[in-house]
Amino acid sequence: MMSTLPSLGFAGIGLMGLPICRRLLAAGYPLTVWNRNPDKCAPLVEAGARQVATPAQLCEHAEVVMLCLADTAVVREVVFGAGGVAEGAKKGQLLVDFSSLEPTATREMAAELAQNTGMSWLDSPVSGGVVGAEAGSLAIMVGGETADLDRVRPVLLNLGQRVTHMGGIGAGQVTKACNQMIVACNALVIAEVVALAEQAGVDASLIAEALAGGFADSKPLQILAPQMAESRFEPVKWHVRTLLKDLDTAVKFSREQGSATPISGLAAQLMRLHGAQGFLQKDPATLIQMYRAPDSTD
Repeated sequence: MMSTLPSLGFAGIGLMGLPICRRLLAAGYPLTVWNRNPDKCAPLVEAGARQVATPAQLCEHAEVVMLCLADTAVVREVVFGAGGVAEGAKKGQLLVDFSSLEPTATREMAAELAQNTGMSWLDSPVSGGVVGAEAGSLAIMVGGETADLDRVRPVLLNLGQRVTHMGGIGAGQVTKACNQMIVACNALVIAEVVALAEQAGVDASLIAEALAGGFADSKPLQILAPQMAESRFEPVKWHVRTLLKDLDTAVKFSREQGSATPISGLAAQLMRLHGAQGFLQKDPATLIQMYRAPDSTD
């Protein structure tokens, strides 16, 4: 029997993109993939995906093209650069962007793509990390037209426990910025908490267990506090550079809106300081190293 599922294209086979694509293949979707480093597509090709040489070629094989890329500049290049999505895009096709981008730039790019090609855009950033991507339990916050979301909601429900329509184009990115403000500030405070417990002679490995179910509990606490207490920084599940990028996005957007975000601004500077010490590519669990005495670092 021929598949009645929509054909999908996917650009960005990284920490998040790989498990997302694996879930889409497991659900039976015809999948075409592209990545700047083509070797990263190999496990997906082995699982049944088609690989192409340019983002534009994704549009030849897919009704819906999905992106999961590093930042605004990379998305702009993949969509509008040489061999980009815009070169192959046609009216009636849909772009779904899982990346975390600047909201203003998202609105501008979506308008340009629609005007030049007729291709619609949904900004659909996700939260839940690699674990959530593997388990299909991501939180997905969406900006764009209701009809476009209705078209791909069944696809998204293979990836997330919850799909929330936040409003027009860019609203998903605003929501993700809010999410990252909470996550990043939380991570920094958790590092302070673990360091304080250690210095006071308390078993910091018990902090997450002791606070579970109380007002201070959170997923970052349950994940990061044990890792920090044990100095368990591998494997890297997410990156300090990602939190820094998203904090900078949030602070920039808050200035554009005339909204005060002093705590997130301080968090961005602390994250930048940590990154400058060689931790940009490391897991945020390494934030504990900012607060430990030099002879206690690994």
